Amino acid sequence: MRNHIPLGAPATREPCDGTESAFRVSLGFTPRWYRDRLGIDFGEPWHHDAPYRYGALLSMKGLLHEEFPSVGFFKPCLEGGIEPTCATVSGFLGIMVVPSLYGLEPAFREDGWPDAKGGGHLPKEELERLVAAPLDLDANPAARELFSQMEEIGRRWGRIHGYLNYQGTLNVAVKLRGGDFFLDLYDDPGFAHRLLGHIAATIRGLSRRVQARQRSSGFSVDLLSMSNCTVSMLSPGQYEEFVLPLDEALSRDYPRFGIHTCNWNIDPYRDSIRKIAKVGYIDTGLSSDLAAVKRAFPGARRAVLYTPGELESRGMDDLARDFERVAREYAPCDLVLADIDTTTPESRVREALALAASLEPLAAEAAR
Repeated sequence: MRNHIPLGAPATREPCDGTESAFRVSLGFTPRWYRDRLGIDFGEPWHHDAPYRYGALLSMKGLLHEEFPSVGFFKPCLEGGIEPTCATVSGFLGIMVVPSLYGLEPAFREDGWPDAKGGGHLPKEELERLVAAPLDLDANPAARELFSQMEEIGRRWGRIHGYLNYQGTLNVAVKLRGGDFFLDLYDDPGFAHRLLGHIAATIRGLSRRVQARQRSSGFSVDLLSMSNCTVSMLSPGQYEEFVLPLDEALSRDYPRFGIHTCNWNIDPYRDSIRKIAKVGYIDTGLSSDLAAVKRAFPGARRAVLYTPGELESRGMDDLARDFERVAREYAPCDLVLADIDTTTPESRVREALALAASLEPLAAEAAR
């Protein structure tokens, strides 16, 4: 799999198609960036109204193609008058898809992604009740809305495109329980295991059902990527005890499976993640030993997350050194330039794209 940033949505992963360069840039912008330029409302209309989202995405693609014509993904491509990538579930509820199934209410923003309303979490007693039995997706209001939207997309446009962001067991547990979850690991490890295991089963059940419906509509998808953004809050031993067995079990259910570790140093967890036989995608921050990660995951599509702050603030000489290091030590790989906000000039983004393109010969040599 390769890194994928749906327009106006948090990053996720998508299948490789064989056209990937040795030094591929995955580029994405915050909702505020689009709202400032196009006036798009990323609040409830974006998430609850599939035709609104379709029209907004068409406008977004048009603007992106005008500003960054070298990025193929940004070019609108009509098929029978339909832009298939805009008839999508990508971005629906952002990172709140699975937490909403447990009753955590999303708060929407006109210029941002949804998050838990009021920064709230669920009491331990309520979570104990919820994990006592599998969630009934047919009776779950959040799941039913998703299924209804998928049927509407199918009726209007045929294929149900897109990649929901299921997050990962650890991320969802922290979203549901808050910082208290890290205390649960010590104070009540049995509860922590039950909660994580229940979340894994929910992710499996929802993703298998959603993707089966997408495949029946003509959109080929059969993959899962676990987002372990909060893994740096766990020791490697805790990751092996609480999260790794679930990641490994989920990996066996999908032809394509990946691990997202965010912009952290992956080195303390590298040998643990290697125990998963099927890792088709792995990402990390620039502080990791990239050469060691490449040796550990030679068959995976690898990615480095370059922060928007670094992209905006560092001089071009510094960017050139950073990009060249990634190309030399890590290729073939993705360079992820995500969450670019309104403070970063378009000229800087174009400079970064040109710099990355100039390093493709070096990356191709390093990839041999």
